[in-house]
Amino acid sequence: MKKRWRSSGLPLVAGATLIVSSALAQTVNTARIDGAGQNDWLTYHGSYKSYHYSPLAQINASNVGNLSVAWIHIPGRSTRGLQSMPLVADGVLYYSGSYSRVFALNGATGEVIWSYFPELDEALISRQTHSPYNRGVALGEGKVFVGTMDGRLFGLDAKSGKVLWETRLIDSQKLTVGFTGAPLYAKGTVIIGAQGGEWPGRGPIFAVDATTGKKKWEFLTVAGTDEAMKTWGSDSWRTGGGGGWMPGTYDSETNTILWGTANPAPLYDWSGADYKTQGARPGDNLYTSSVIGLDIDTGKLKFYHQELPHDAWDFDSAVGEFVMLERDGQKYVVHPNKGGFVFVYDRNLGVKNVWRLVENINFVKDIDPKTGALIGRRDFTAGKVTEPPLCPFIGGGISWNAGSYSPKTGLYYKIGQEWCMTLDVQKTTPVTAPQVQLNIGADFKMAPPPGGEIYGHLDARDPITGAKKWEVRYPEPPLGSVLSTAGNLVFVPDSRGILHAYDAETGTELWNHNNGTGHQGGIVSYSVNGKQYIAVTAGFGGMLADEYAPNFGGVYKSMPRDDGALIVFSLK
Repeated sequence: MKKRWRSSGLPLVAGATLIVSSALAQTVNTARIDGAGQNDWLTYHGSYKSYHYSPLAQINASNVGNLSVAWIHIPGRSTRGLQSMPLVADGVLYYSGSYSRVFALNGATGEVIWSYFPELDEALISRQTHSPYNRGVALGEGKVFVGTMDGRLFGLDAKSGKVLWETRLIDSQKLTVGFTGAPLYAKGTVIIGAQGGEWPGRGPIFAVDATTGKKKWEFLTVAGTDEAMKTWGSDSWRTGGGGGWMPGTYDSETNTILWGTANPAPLYDWSGADYKTQGARPGDNLYTSSVIGLDIDTGKLKFYHQELPHDAWDFDSAVGEFVMLERDGQKYVVHPNKGGFVFVYDRNLGVKNVWRLVENINFVKDIDPKTGALIGRRDFTAGKVTEPPLCPFIGGGISWNAGSYSPKTGLYYKIGQEWCMTLDVQKTTPVTAPQVQLNIGADFKMAPPPGGEIYGHLDARDPITGAKKWEVRYPEPPLGSVLSTAGNLVFVPDSRGILHAYDAETGTELWNHNNGTGHQGGIVSYSVNGKQYIAVTAGFGGMLADEYAPNFGGVYKSMPRDDGALIVFSLK
């Protein structure tokens, strides 16, 4: 298939500074990403620790009021908005737009160095529910890695944008799914997980050689081991869903990839309390709605914890970052789950604590903080679900947008979503030919919590205990990611289009700016030639954002769709 790449066409002088700095730059490799240099943003959450935190402090609580727009880039053809996380290395900013378009920009001026537009199967993409947005790229070994909706992974030359290799990993014509999430680079390997919780597949996670593009291994999140096969009755593993659609992280001390997995298919089951033996997919359905540890060299499963056995609510585990913390001599992994709970593990994914971020939860009564066992499940039979509505809404008490941990304050900043849903569960049969079709198993509609209103909140909490220090409320849940910095700041891009800056210790709002359209993507900070920048993607649309206009009205009725911009700020 033909590919297209574009150079900037800029005069040599415009890019000369960056060319010189890139020639002197250290290669982006595992050690450099692990070290989390303050000037760059080298992987999805900044480093393998997944703090989503910048140690830069030039922009701080005392001068953030002087923050203003430095430059803007319009990617074009931003169907369903922008959802990607920018990356920055040696003064060059890389990010992706809809249709897996990739841009390399001068981080100081926004001038285009190169852009790459892969040629995609438009007919296929039009059949995909989750298309055509892309949530980000990965950097490593002088390359930019990006997945596509038609099942390919590309390795691009970071200096020119030329294709160095492409590898087809999924037969998307048959399976309908592809890649929406960002890859992860570590140890000469690129790891990427397929979308697909709602489709009758087996949810593969792939590892590809970063130099050659050759596939190294594949792990199936549905019945990927003999143990797991036994947890899918009636051969339901053949159409089990799964996937790992958001990037995990790499633990260099144990040579382990940590990854979160998606929900099983159908999303909603009609088995009721007899889910172990009855319904569409009898059993616990390993390794869906789980966190897993894979050997990066072989892809072999080392350990796991299934956060929601037999997930009957679409509260999967693919959404959460893996925050790698040390406290009092203990090493922890903090991982949020879509159901509104935050799990705290040791480095082998043994449960150390579970705490609630969200108030409105009734799919279970609780989760045991010592074992992770679900207490008081709410399972459904076919038909309309009786009152109260199911909480949270299918969008989750926690969504895919990243939280942030500040080692300076010791606080974890995370968005919670207080909303619920009516539900009519339906019996379905998986459709696999001639092409795989969605298998949801219910009709649903957003609803307010019992006796309350829908709202969102930013919490500042102790990541291990869940103790809350402060909270900021929003009339609608924000869908953008959170950034904290050493300048004692927390940035939140909200759904109405306002970028907020708060005091990291108190939650006091110090500055805001209207970006003109809702946020549902990434935010990062970096430095070029000694100057700090804040970069945020704006552009509304997509499956969750599309619910805002009919449910909340107001600004969302007139908010643009199918457009977006990367907006970069610096001090005046």
